[in-house]
Amino acid sequence: MKIVDAQIHIWSQGMPSGLHRKVASFTAEEALAEMDAAGVDAALIHPPASWDPDSNAQAEAAARAYPERFAVMGQFPPDDPAQRHLIRGWRARPGMKGLRWALLAPEQQAWLRDGTLDWLWPAAEREGLPVATMGGLFLPEFRRIAEAHPGLKLILDHCGLVRTGRDAAAFAQLDELMALAKLPNVAVKATGAPHYSTEPYPYRNLHDGLQRIFDAFGPERFFWGTDITRMPCSYRRCVTFFTEELPWLRGRDLELVMGRGLCDWIGWDLR
Repeated sequence: MKIVDAQIHIWSQGMPSGLHRKVASFTAEEALAEMDAAGVDAALIHPPASWDPDSNAQAEAAARAYPERFAVMGQFPPDDPAQRHLIRGWRARPGMKGLRWALLAPEQQAWLRDGTLDWLWPAAEREGLPVATMGGLFLPEFRRIAEAHPGLKLILDHCGLVRTGRDAAAFAQLDELMALAKLPNVAVKATGAPHYSTEPYPYRNLHDGLQRIFDAFGPERFFWGTDITRMPCSYRRCVTFFTEELPWLRGRDLELVMGRGLCDWIGWDLR
């Protein structure tokens, strides 16, 4: 079974935000060493441009150097009209499989309502580029985009849960989240799951909620991953939480969730 992490960050400067490791850099080689120790075959890099403006170029360099280990969900300033042309031929860049903007800040989420990003969704749809975002922060807007652009593949980051919630509070929007599963162009990255629990491994209070999301979206649209530099547990435990501790996840479903489904969704021909 090929194990592919749906989200990691690498960087070479800046101060990491939130709960990410407070280190000056985290290189592709350091990521590979941790992946090898955990039994992870490949990973999808999401450049953390919010703290390292050069991270997109670093991600491309990693994908160029290790094409069987890394691909990229890149980004550029989507609010800058002078850079819109970059979306054309985006997949020709090293390792690029799609686009990702977290849209964490309130002023960035305002772009969803004031027209700033209206150009982006049809452009990505035309280019066949999946787009990932922290849609759990703005589920109504996310749904409107998905419905208006049925040919655009959209990915909800970090299980689509309440970003600041822990335990039951993380699942406060679960019904609204699961309703999105009726839209075939929406998928969920089951990344960062351990962060949502205050319990010790194997985070039993997350099992039921994760199963409900899995049941709604199915194994082809539910992608395991870590966001490892902010996880409260080891990389290996992030793996075994899904491969050993969830009795409802077995066989072909497990293979899809642990990597094959993600590769199919973003068009990563990873042998």
